[in-house]
Amino acid sequence: MTLYQALNEVATLSGDQTSSLLASVASEFYRLFPKISIAQTKKTSYTPHQICVALTKQLSDQEKVALLPAGLPESYIYLKINESGIGCLIASQPYYLHGFVQYLLSDLLTEEIGSFINGRVFEPAFKTHRVAYDYFLTQEGRITQGLDRDTYMRELARNGFTHVEVNGLGSPMAIETGPKGEVYPMFYTYCPALDQFVYSSLNKGIYPYYYLSANLNYLKENAALARKYGLIPGLLSFEPRAVPEEFFNKYPMLRGARIDHPFRSFKPRYNMTITHPKVLAHYAEMIQKLMKEVPDLGFMNIWTNDSGAGFEHTKSLYVGRNGGAYLVREWKDDAEIAKLAGDNALRFFGVLKDAATEINPDFRIITRMESFYGEHDIIMGGLKGKLDIETASLIQRGWDMPYSHPMYSDRKDINAGCVFQQDFDERENPIFKAIEETGSQVSFYYAYGPQTMFAPLMGIPYPRLTRKRLETLHKNGVNYLAHMGGTFPPEKVPYNINHEVLRNYQINKDKSIDEVLESYALKHMNVRDSKVLLKAWDTAEDGILGYPNISSLYSTIGFTWYRLWVRPFVPDIEKIPQAERNFYEDFMCTIPHNPNNVDLSKDVLFTLTTPERSHEDALRIDNNVLPKLDEAIRILEQVNSHAPILADQTVRLKALRSWIVTQRNIAVWVDSVYGFMNATNHSDKKRYKLAMQDMIKNEISNCEDLILLFKSGLEFIALTDKGETPLMYGVNLPELLVKRIGLMKAHINDDPFIDHNYIERMAGMPIY
Repeated sequence: MTLYQALNEVATLSGDQTSSLLASVASEFYRLFPKISIAQTKKTSYTPHQICVALTKQLSDQEKVALLPAGLPESYIYLKINESGIGCLIASQPYYLHGFVQYLLSDLLTEEIGSFINGRVFEPAFKTHRVAYDYFLTQEGRITQGLDRDTYMRELARNGFTHVEVNGLGSPMAIETGPKGEVYPMFYTYCPALDQFVYSSLNKGIYPYYYLSANLNYLKENAALARKYGLIPGLLSFEPRAVPEEFFNKYPMLRGARIDHPFRSFKPRYNMTITHPKVLAHYAEMIQKLMKEVPDLGFMNIWTNDSGAGFEHTKSLYVGRNGGAYLVREWKDDAEIAKLAGDNALRFFGVLKDAATEINPDFRIITRMESFYGEHDIIMGGLKGKLDIETASLIQRGWDMPYSHPMYSDRKDINAGCVFQQDFDERENPIFKAIEETGSQVSFYYAYGPQTMFAPLMGIPYPRLTRKRLETLHKNGVNYLAHMGGTFPPEKVPYNINHEVLRNYQINKDKSIDEVLESYALKHMNVRDSKVLLKAWDTAEDGILGYPNISSLYSTIGFTWYRLWVRPFVPDIEKIPQAERNFYEDFMCTIPHNPNNVDLSKDVLFTLTTPERSHEDALRIDNNVLPKLDEAIRILEQVNSHAPILADQTVRLKALRSWIVTQRNIAVWVDSVYGFMNATNHSDKKRYKLAMQDMIKNEISNCEDLILLFKSGLEFIALTDKGETPLMYGVNLPELLVKRIGLMKAHINDDPFIDHNYIERMAGMPIY
């Protein structure tokens, strides 16, 4: 007898869950077993044709003895059922329940009933799997066309997520304003601060009530969806964030640190001095006010020292150590200032934690360590009970990654937790274990779509690389994951194989990767075609592993910010008349004197890449990436099949190829324009100019291929229909590609040139 046959005997799901979780669990059973009904009861026992669904904390001591076996692990799902449909389904935490039921109904139904008659224990591979920066639900992707937040949240539960951020803005942009030509308001659109949802007695009236109400409503809707699927709702905010100057007109002595990026902003922005008790009370009041609206908020993740936020006198503030008058009263040496600044940050975390735990005793505060490179040891030493961190590495200092690209040992600028961070240094273990002994937690970054690599593409498949990262973390004792980006909307990515691997590993880590992939493929096609798909995945992964990551910025948010699929790659960008550049420059997340406007190797005062590195990157892509991707695409296109998954994966791999070709052509552009300008003889100049022209022809062809992909009707890139923004491409992207092609054709014969005095020249120009 199979588990399916046993479940067919079940008439009732019973439980003491008056929340929406029992109903949503039951709705999953309805899909296959429509005769099942719900019986909400406080009585938990074995009853004919009934499965009792419960959380451990809901059981009395007597019920635990009657229903559960001895020696259960700390985290578990327990399923017991016999041939008559009598049994129980019990989870140690609500966030395991819904995802397990989906796994049960999709992966376990053909198993024999024998292993379930006496009860079977499933132990999750990781205790929690929290979203860190949910691209679609709360960050820039929340305005993606056709986004269904309900099905998205269900997908999070299905894929084994446990905690989700819910504090997105209720409008496409934040209310922050600035001088004309400034892009700094864009940085307030993601990771919104507490004061974007509620006010305190200190800042009442600073923000319009309708604005706060809309944002709070969006947050509460997301929290209700999280609750429905058993997930723990929480917050991700940049704090302490800047406040309007209007506040300091009223309270001039509460001015804190200047936190804006002096290159990206045109006016100074300040936050409140969190050293002052009145400001700490303001934050405590806000978090409690918010939690009274949503009492089950379980965490607040605080990012800082970026995007309009920063702690006073920390070394990594954009304009150096600065702040209010209450922390550092005179100049002291760096170590003493670091101690004061670190303790100040810890005090702030503690105030928020203490205020929140008065309402929810399980509430936790989380922060990331990269921004505290000057105060790293102080923060680390002060972590205790429910003060947690998330990180790519505990041996990391600042933003310098201590891990190398797996194929290129000379490259360490890899994105946190992505496919290229494959190793785990043995020095990590004693550090995070010591932290966890204090009652704090360490979540390690895990980034396998949609935000930290190949953004803004959706559903790029690399399942074995996904599994390798999971196995590496688990075998080294990691208990907590911080998954950058969240998942993909299932309507847009129906074959999310990376997260299929994730959900399988979370519930059944002993199942081999070959078995996972083969069984998944066979659900969607016949044996012959499934072998083709598996071969294509393996081949594509070989190419993905060869990608040298030409710039961590361009492989993530920068691909959209700097309009890399819209701006024309021409020898001299300023040869294009300004009126013809406006269609993309108006929506670039840049400012008029940012050298990136004319030089793809630069961003503000950063050097993103060099001509020498670019030359090497282009060769590595040509030799190690594109041949493998082309082969994978050929494998899929040669099979004569009507299986929708094959067409889907073909389009996504073609989109990845176009994305990587653009990255390759950026490298060629940098190599060629600098090579031409530095050349001392005519033959070298001619060689570099020909290389530039070949690159432009290549990118034109790439654009044409991309336009054809849009005609496929498959959504392979996150686009907004709310109007183009500097943080998202709009649905008009195909139209803009045509303009891009025209400009590249018109300027292909120009001489390569960059004005290296662009910053100073443009800074002296009127802004409009």
